[in-house]
Amino acid sequence: MTYLFLRQEETDMIDIHNRLSQPFAACINNEWIYSPICFDVTNPATGETITTVPNLGIAETEQAIEAAATAFESWSITTPKERSKILHKWFLLITEHTEAIAHTMTLEQGKPIAEARGEVSYGASFVEWFAEEAKRSYGETIPSPAAGKRLFTIKQPIGVVAAITPWNFPVAMVTRKLAPAIAAGCTVVLKPAAETPLCALLLMELAIAAGLPKGVLNIITSTAAAAVGKVLTTHPSVKKVSFTGSTEVGKLLMEQSASTLKKLSLELGGNAPLIVFDDADIAVAVSATMASKFRNAGQTCVCANRIYVQTGIYYPYIEVLKAAVEKLVTGNGLLTDTSIGPLINREAKDKVIAFIKDAENKGAKIIAGIPDTEADSLYIHPTIITNCTPEMDLSKEEIFGPLLAVYIFDKEEDVIALANDTPYGLAAYFFTENVRRCYRVMEQLDYGMIGINEGIISHAEAPFGGMKQSGFGKEGSRYGLEEYLATKYVCLNTTEYKN
Repeated sequence: MTYLFLRQEETDMIDIHNRLSQPFAACINNEWIYSPICFDVTNPATGETITTVPNLGIAETEQAIEAAATAFESWSITTPKERSKILHKWFLLITEHTEAIAHTMTLEQGKPIAEARGEVSYGASFVEWFAEEAKRSYGETIPSPAAGKRLFTIKQPIGVVAAITPWNFPVAMVTRKLAPAIAAGCTVVLKPAAETPLCALLLMELAIAAGLPKGVLNIITSTAAAAVGKVLTTHPSVKKVSFTGSTEVGKLLMEQSASTLKKLSLELGGNAPLIVFDDADIAVAVSATMASKFRNAGQTCVCANRIYVQTGIYYPYIEVLKAAVEKLVTGNGLLTDTSIGPLINREAKDKVIAFIKDAENKGAKIIAGIPDTEADSLYIHPTIITNCTPEMDLSKEEIFGPLLAVYIFDKEEDVIALANDTPYGLAAYFFTENVRRCYRVMEQLDYGMIGINEGIISHAEAPFGGMKQSGFGKEGSRYGLEEYLATKYVCLNTTEYKN
């Protein structure tokens, strides 16, 4: 085995800068796949090319699926304890190499280095959690309605899994899918985002170093997302597709997967409301708003998208919020004082600028931040825009940038109707000191995840997933393991027949 960034038979990190100066490779059947056809991975903070990776296509994707199908025959019958040991070793290696992975993440994705370190830790937590959950894929005994029969269920791995991950969390979105699939006894073909493939490849090498057998995990790097996605969703050997991305693409993958009736997990777009009631603690509400909205420059699917503030607390909340936003520093994520990095590409920046212009044309007002709409860079200064209304584009679509849209409301029933007025249902947040309101509002919000007096809600131990057009299926928690298991029912006749 030729290691990419580890010394042979060691787990010591070599100089990551030297490693990034060399071409990367994809990985099929634990073999590094190079290609004369490559694409550049660029740093969104500088526009510079970091390195190149192979631009693979249909043939290599089919090869990866075949490797995974072959490996499934043996991996699916390994004991949960064996799988647990490998996953735990993988977790330890990821943790040991946090700094190099985080540095790579900041280079290819742009987020501040402190956030990148946090994501590596968060991503590793899924590997640790599912290393433990691997040993808990319980079946059950069912009381029989008939004498002489024993009814029970067993859980078995579903088969080859296709995992397609986005660019905004290039470690956590990968481990959140791979760890439960591997723990369940499945094998995987991973297609990471073309913008951020490097972290996935580093994780691949660490998985091999941890002892993951050939073919259990395979990585296809490609800019041909549509072609590769169609192979993954239509190939008969793939039994499960797990996708995180836009609702539009999710619907297409679901349509393609119907040809072979694959099991699906879809974590799609969001349009998260954040509600601040009159009885909220302003300091808590502002702190949580900042954490939810500006993490990763607002490029998260659970970001607070629409901030609804009740009349009685509106101006005090805005005053504290504005002061907090004005302290944020925009810049290269490798600089220690940076709190907001660049957006991922020009298209993302143009979309946010379009939201601002549309809102201003419809009566909104910028009270913090002066967006640099003409600059060639991908930075947008954190911006607060008030006087927002449901007719504005930013009310209907996911912003995915450091733009905070504020609305004012009077009555509880009105804001619940406004919050639910969207086809999406991923995450919602609200702030109140009234415990009765906590239960009342939580039950009425049509969202898969609710944060009450909290802006950061994701944990490996808890189920992550949405409702409505934000998709279905859960990641994390014991429910995350179930997504990769098939329940088999057994009816055993114990009657002894006498001649």
